[in-house]
Amino acid sequence: MQVLGVDIGGSGIKGATVDTDTGELTADRIRIKTPKGAEPEPVAKIVADIARTFEWTGPIGIGFPAPVKAGVTLMAANVSDKWVGTNADELFTKITGCDCTMINDADAAGLAEMKFGAGRGQPGTVIMITLGTGIGTAIFHRGNLLPNTEFGHLDMKGRDAEHRASDAVRQLEDLSWKKYAKRLNKYLAEMEKLFWPDLFIIGGGISKKSDKYVPLLEIDTPVVPAQFLNEAGIVGAALAARTG
Repeated sequence: MQVLGVDIGGSGIKGATVDTDTGELTADRIRIKTPKGAEPEPVAKIVADIARTFEWTGPIGIGFPAPVKAGVTLMAANVSDKWVGTNADELFTKITGCDCTMINDADAAGLAEMKFGAGRGQPGTVIMITLGTGIGTAIFHRGNLLPNTEFGHLDMKGRDAEHRASDAVRQLEDLSWKKYAKRLNKYLAEMEKLFWPDLFIIGGGISKKSDKYVPLLEIDTPVVPAQFLNEAGIVGAALAARTG
């Protein structure tokens, strides 16, 4: 079955059609810059533009950077505050004219990796960490998702972890890979103490450069890059629409 998967981020909105039986993208990915302010209607119109580009009329799965319950977005960390309490499912369905299913973006990425990627067949507890504009987390135990975890907001020296260890902060502060790995290590060590996971999977754009920082980490839990790299959110969003 083919589904259009869309991954909404603080800096870009990405979409592609996905074969949900294999996890493969069936067309080249489209990326459009997130509109300034990232308010609901302008973001929804970009998703509609992506659907039109693919001449798409079927189901759309949408990963969003916030907790999502029954299609309602409950927080706004890297997007407009107007998203808080918005029935995003209804908004996207109305503007795109397609049946839309919402899911937290890190949860989406985790679904893709657990079904087709680095977490496939992994027992125990697996934590997906997406590093981009912020930090997203998805926690799985024996393959089952605990939805809407927001451990990117874990306290680190009086600040949210994503304001210390996200990829955006690495770029903004022009951190060397050694200095960045030290910060990321502190964050992962805190997660390790809380959950005693069996595996960390690192996703987001920075996963393409895992050889620069993963060997510098000093924690007991194995750390691997997402096999889908920065496309995990697209694939997982499509899976959510199929199962949702």
